[in-house]
Amino acid sequence: MNKQLLRAYFDMTKPSIMFLVLVTTVLGFYFAKGYIAQPWLLLWTLLGSAMTCGGASVLNQYLERDADALMDRTKRRPIPTGLISPARALGFGVSLVLIGLAVLCWQVNLLTAFLSLLTCFLYVLVYTPMKKLTWLNTTIGAIPGAIPPIGGWAAATNGLDGGAWILFLILFAWQHPHFYAIAWMFKDDYRKAGFKMLPVVYPDGKFTLSQIMAFSFILIAFSILPVMIGMSGQVYFWGALILGAMPLYCAWLFQQDQSILNARKVLGASVIYLPLLLALIITESLFFF
Repeated sequence: MNKQLLRAYFDMTKPSIMFLVLVTTVLGFYFAKGYIAQPWLLLWTLLGSAMTCGGASVLNQYLERDADALMDRTKRRPIPTGLISPARALGFGVSLVLIGLAVLCWQVNLLTAFLSLLTCFLYVLVYTPMKKLTWLNTTIGAIPGAIPPIGGWAAATNGLDGGAWILFLILFAWQHPHFYAIAWMFKDDYRKAGFKMLPVVYPDGKFTLSQIMAFSFILIAFSILPVMIGMSGQVYFWGALILGAMPLYCAWLFQQDQSILNARKVLGASVIYLPLLLALIITESLFFF
């Protein structure tokens, strides 16, 4: 197998999404006990999670191969270009998911494996077809996108409690401004592919703007919940408020001028916000809390 083909298989796993999944999985694992007591357990968790996440991304591209061929941003993916056949992509995706689930079942626990399977099911068999049926697909897709920290928590404790669900809520809210900004930037592409993204269904932009603004406020509210249950302290509280002002300000700018530039600012703010918030949580737990 040549390097170009290996690279194509690797790209189909969507490494950037996988990286976010693994980071949030580590966060859930860490906060479940406040430390990482079993490094090998974490490594098995990350291996299994990476494989199921990558497999789900491949299966998503298998199902959307015809739509991907119509969009400028996706027409150079391996399946539309013919570099990887649909049959090989299907086999690759299914294999990754099954091997990942086996790793989680045998080396971690059944709860973590179930959560990973649920994530794959919701992403591939619910969110993917919903993109052609309703603009609510973004909210539906935010559910599997917010499960990884719960999976990390379950891996560490073989259970779930309030802290795990708070991490879920933060990630759930964060995805809305992030993906609505992307939908606005590529609304013409999505229209060509027949996807019912919010800016496509409501092209005047008012509903998209209201959703971005609303979830920017909701994100701030969810981000301070760790303080309410004693999971974080005052340093995190004020830091979360300050960080939350950044995407809120960009959402306000976008509301004033519905330009691609301001949509990029919303997207950029969301990309910066999440790692800074996660770093703040960990830094406070290590040095201040």
